[in-house]
Amino acid sequence: MNPTGREIRLAARPDGEPALEHFTLATTEVPAPGEGRILVRNTWMSVDPYMRGRMDDAPSYIPPFALGEPLEGGAIGEVIASGDGSVPVGATVSHFLGWRDYAVMEASAATVVDTALAPPTAYLGPLGTTGLSAYVALTRTAPVRDGDTVFVSAAAGAVGSVAGQLARRLGAARVIGSAGGAAKTARLVDDLGFDAALDHRAGPIAGQLREAAPDGIDVYLDSVGGDHLEAAIDAARPGGRFALVGAIAQYNTGPGPGPRNLYTAYYKELTLRGMLINSYFHLFPEWIEQAAGWLADGSLRTEQTVVSGLEQAPAAFLGVLRGANTGKMLVELGER
Repeated sequence: MNPTGREIRLAARPDGEPALEHFTLATTEVPAPGEGRILVRNTWMSVDPYMRGRMDDAPSYIPPFALGEPLEGGAIGEVIASGDGSVPVGATVSHFLGWRDYAVMEASAATVVDTALAPPTAYLGPLGTTGLSAYVALTRTAPVRDGDTVFVSAAAGAVGSVAGQLARRLGAARVIGSAGGAAKTARLVDDLGFDAALDHRAGPIAGQLREAAPDGIDVYLDSVGGDHLEAAIDAARPGGRFALVGAIAQYNTGPGPGPRNLYTAYYKELTLRGMLINSYFHLFPEWIEQAAGWLADGSLRTEQTVVSGLEQAPAAFLGVLRGANTGKMLVELGER
């Protein structure tokens, strides 16, 4: 008999902030994989802010989630049946069919990961798309140069926590991060090596940034948008470089007015460049070769927040949107 598995489906599209009623947990029969396909028992899955955009039926760089169908996202699992000799039974793989206990896919859609090099969860965090996002942002999109002052928004999150440490490796003289709450900002300085941390819950970010960087900033990694982007434009030195990675401040409210100071970007000759990580997947080997060594020797410190059980995945996702996580938010799916 084919196994049965649970999956999280999109029950309705939210108008504003999503809630638990927008998701449903269903049980379905899992088909056997045919030739060229594999069956994976998922053990870990990722929830990420960009998924909020996929809940809307709107054109974007990635198709929206379909109503009544399981959601998708990064996952790690064990191959338990294989119709392709290149991906054997027992292999640990990363893929994009999370939000379910079992996933059937073309073998080419999965990547075998080396669990001797790093723990499986690392391939959803520092060795996954979030770590790669930090690397691309600070080496390609807004390259860090020796002596730079770098500002990282959402610095306690999965991308930001890696980016701050990477900026230092790339030669930054001063690294500033923003986060929500005293506990998170303390960890940025005490555990992750930031020079200064701004608490966006404690007051306007613009004034805090002026105090932390009185001589201005050279590089800004933007995962927030809104007031953070506006403050960074004001604080930027001439020729400053911005990597526009996300805009979590407007994911639930929709696009708002642009920064009121865009003209400042003109006369400072700033570079504001957007970035889609799926344009840079070819850099995964380059990034993993470097970052795996840093993880192994402890010089790259990572944080993760773990929630147990597939049924808790919607709550974990809502938590990410509300800033409940430190580092990468992961859902442990466990044995079935």
